[in-house]
Amino acid sequence: MESPLEQAQLPVIKSASLETPFLDQAKHLVALLFAAGGLLGLEEVARALGAQPSNLEETLVYLHEHPPLGLRVLRHGDELTLVTDPASAPYVEALLGLDRPTKLSRAALETLAIVAYRQPVTRGDVEMVRGVNSDSAVTTLLNRGLVAEVGRRETVGRPTLYGTTPEFLQLLGIDAVDDLPPIPIATSEG
Repeated sequence: MESPLEQAQLPVIKSASLETPFLDQAKHLVALLFAAGGLLGLEEVARALGAQPSNLEETLVYLHEHPPLGLRVLRHGDELTLVTDPASAPYVEALLGLDRPTKLSRAALETLAIVAYRQPVTRGDVEMVRGVNSDSAVTTLLNRGLVAEVGRRETVGRPTLYGTTPEFLQLLGIDAVDDLPPIPIATSEG
């Protein structure tokens, strides 16, 4: 008589099929991110793994193409974090009793798109694109943790520069800002 596993005819994955030069480093990197429970700098990860930060690039590409089951490694600049796969969000939210986040206003969405595609930007930069005051929208995005202060522009008044956060990446279910879809370019015919 066959066992339930044999009846299910699940494919058997042999360890030889998983051999890759990045597998050991990838599994240790995921373990570090899991243990940290938050953001880790690329330098810090490299130091813990006894590797050069530049040598981790191929491992990060491997993890992007072969994410751990139910998880993703997000990269925001030189910081890494481990997050749940967006497909698992409803289950994680149910387990944790989380309410669905409230929707963003049109102004906040426009502002977020401008920050995401043009970062780092100042409020003035955002207002120039939108054509209206964006103080409220920027404040909303700061309060939701979707944008953050990332520096100061080296001009008169040293205005604050804003950029997106790892929470922004997690909300969109992407691994890096580079994964944003390209902006369609309007062409004039005639």
